[in-house]
Amino acid sequence: MQGVSRFCKAKSGYQNDLILEPGENIQMKEVIITLISAFTLLLGPQAFAKTVSGTISMDFDLSHQPMGQDVQLWIPYPVSDGSQDISKIQVTGDYAESAVYTDKVFKTPMLYARWHKDATSRKLKFSFNAKRKEIKRRDFPIHEAAWDPADYSMYLAATRLGPIDGEVKKLAEKITAGKQGVLAKAKAVYEWTVENTYRNPDTRGCGLGDVYRLLQEPGGKCADISSIYVSLARAAGVPAREIFGIRMGKNTTQDISTWQHCWAEFYLPGYGWVSVDPADVRKMMLVEKLELGDVKTKEYREYFWGGIDAYRIRLGEGRDLLLNPRQHGEPVNYLMYPFAQAGETTLDWLDPEVFKYKIIYKQMM
Repeated sequence: MQGVSRFCKAKSGYQNDLILEPGENIQMKEVIITLISAFTLLLGPQAFAKTVSGTISMDFDLSHQPMGQDVQLWIPYPVSDGSQDISKIQVTGDYAESAVYTDKVFKTPMLYARWHKDATSRKLKFSFNAKRKEIKRRDFPIHEAAWDPADYSMYLAATRLGPIDGEVKKLAEKITAGKQGVLAKAKAVYEWTVENTYRNPDTRGCGLGDVYRLLQEPGGKCADISSIYVSLARAAGVPAREIFGIRMGKNTTQDISTWQHCWAEFYLPGYGWVSVDPADVRKMMLVEKLELGDVKTKEYREYFWGGIDAYRIRLGEGRDLLLNPRQHGEPVNYLMYPFAQAGETTLDWLDPEVFKYKIIYKQMM
């Protein structure tokens, strides 16, 4: 969740390919790189790289938790799909047991580890290689296929913090009034979300995604803005879901421990899942000090409608999760950050003094 620099990585390809010819000097090469970089930044969304590759290493140390109770750890576990390749997975540590599971509803994968109550050291390292593609899906069919909402009931239902009735339903009907079909309604909700929310940098983590609260004060971060989109879309009869992930870095090596990111998808019958990211539109507006009427804002709005950059890894989906093995207490709002419990106490994943972990990204050349 860092600044705009993470998006503008296309210039690195030029740097890697630029070779000095006889008679050239370092200063001239630096001038050329600077000019290329400046030109690339001016291109906006069109400059996003087509693929991004890197190694992600996660180091956990829960040794400071008091003895006398088991400690359990659940980590979002990425898998390969049509847009990303996950390989060279390695898990090491001094845990008593470890395995990969999924929850029963969303099939969200998670790496699980447990340490005995008398353990004096509780360490785990999880690493993998990731290659991610940019996604652009805008070749929508002229006529939508017939579909049965019962087949997508999971993606039309309310969640604990994402209602689809009451004021949310009324607003969704107002936003989509006169719109026919899933695509038109999904686009109307996207435009409304971009125009009526804002990024609040003071939000803790990625936000809770409490839609009723957010409709009263629509400022937050990615989980908040994506949750608004999903709830309104579902209330309008559009199957939708949040996708939880983490961004990859721009530099050769970067600490991405706080770079979790959430975006949304809606299902277009006969076509498939379509990515939308109104949260990143609002983020870019904040970072670049843009107004809604600015040309670059229009470019970002168009880009993140059906398109997402390659600087992100999909980790999973699902709200109100029952982890596997089952955690103590209430369902987990979402599994985007690592989740841990000491005995029956949930550790604060946003407090590095309580829950110590570091996530490092290393660029693959």
